[in-house]
Amino acid sequence: MRHILSATLENIDSTPISVEASLTKGLPNFSIVGLANSSILESKDRVKSALLTNSFKFPPKKITINLSPSDIKKSGSHFDLAIALLIAIDINIDDIFVFGELGLDGALKDTNSIFPIVLSLAKNNLLKKVLIPKSSYEKLSKIPNIEIFVVENLKEAIDFFDNREKYRVKSSKFESNSIEIDSEKYYFEDNFELDFADVKSQKLAKRASLIASSGFHNILLEGVAGSGKSMIAKRLKYILPPMSKEEILERAKLESLVSIEPDFKANRSFRSPHHSSTRGSIFGGGSKEAKIGEVALANSGVLFFDELPYFDRAILEALREPLEDNQVNISRVNSKVKYETSFLFIGALNPCLCGNLYSQSKECRCSEVDIKRYRKKLSEPLLDRIDVFVKMGDVDFDDSESISSKEMFKMVLDAFSMQKSRGQKRLNGKLNESEIKKYCKLDSELESILNRAIKSFNLSFRAINKILKVSRTIADLNREKNIKKTHLLEALSFRDR
Repeated sequence: MRHILSATLENIDSTPISVEASLTKGLPNFSIVGLANSSILESKDRVKSALLTNSFKFPPKKITINLSPSDIKKSGSHFDLAIALLIAIDINIDDIFVFGELGLDGALKDTNSIFPIVLSLAKNNLLKKVLIPKSSYEKLSKIPNIEIFVVENLKEAIDFFDNREKYRVKSSKFESNSIEIDSEKYYFEDNFELDFADVKSQKLAKRASLIASSGFHNILLEGVAGSGKSMIAKRLKYILPPMSKEEILERAKLESLVSIEPDFKANRSFRSPHHSSTRGSIFGGGSKEAKIGEVALANSGVLFFDELPYFDRAILEALREPLEDNQVNISRVNSKVKYETSFLFIGALNPCLCGNLYSQSKECRCSEVDIKRYRKKLSEPLLDRIDVFVKMGDVDFDDSESISSKEMFKMVLDAFSMQKSRGQKRLNGKLNESEIKKYCKLDSELESILNRAIKSFNLSFRAINKILKVSRTIADLNREKNIKKTHLLEALSFRDR
């Protein structure tokens, strides 16, 4: 019996599959077993045509292809190459994974699933060597610590097993700018397509955006219509901290799963679903198979909800889990999936229905009942998961003094270096309770101030942790090793009251 290694994608992770072939005497027949879907079953015609058009005789035998383990559902045309090789030559290979879709003429093609499959296997140390189509090379060459062999067609794939070195290729490097902290490289882009210099006045909101970016803190922008809430949110993505290689690859993997061609640049994702979006499109879903949604695609990036109160109440309440636990669990009849949701959440809303409550030049037309009803759409448990609250008034167009995105990013970079130099794996906004105790220590004077604030503002345990984390980020922006009184007071000023 012949066999070769391949793999299938289960939601967002991969499972190794042993492709086995049995060629026995009997009436000529070609069958594939092992819970293969239609895309795999159709490979019988592609494989047969590819072999015949490349001078290979299709064996007049009873051919059975088994995809093991047989109790796992498999999908994808990337099994074509493995099946064709088992029929064409007598091989038993355990040290290399094989992927590729076959054309009818024997040419090999890339598929959307090859990159996420290989990346998932490599991250779990299940794959060290891989044979792929040449068209898959550009994406897979970014994955570290694997040996890659590329072929263009079925003939080269067969020749590969006699002359492996001929088809070996080198890995490529990321082209982004980088900094090195404690022997670890982090990558960033210095392209500020949208600049904070364009945002007039709103100094407090820009300061809050700087703090939120530096520590990955959730932020809520509440202000007069036209005060620049959306402008600030869209510019914030350009001053976010550098990315690790793993974060860049994970973003590329998720993009591949939804048929977005990854660019492998150190740009954090920015997802901004409309308030009419369904719960399934935001959190993921599907009638049978669990699929990822906007919160998964926003991982390590930004999730922006504009016009926050107009989102469905069920969506806003369901948002509490990914904001608190930084992960989402989706269960369906045939599958369960858990994915990371460590994103920076930005919410934007008007202070009332007409949007003029904080305006100095326009009169608010809303009654107290209207304002309370409007604000009631946002529950206290949801608001308690926000780190930084900002109220924005009218824009002063005479205010010409403004900080640029380039200047803000330099400050973010300094704060990022402070966090990583302390040995933090996560940014300040995503620290867990034990890490808060370790990195956000207060002296006796600051503890006294915090205790008075707890009594005055009736702060929850979660709100206290938010204040400590924001204080730590403000101290990092000031290049201070310890949190000081000014840092704590500024963090308290950004709480919702």
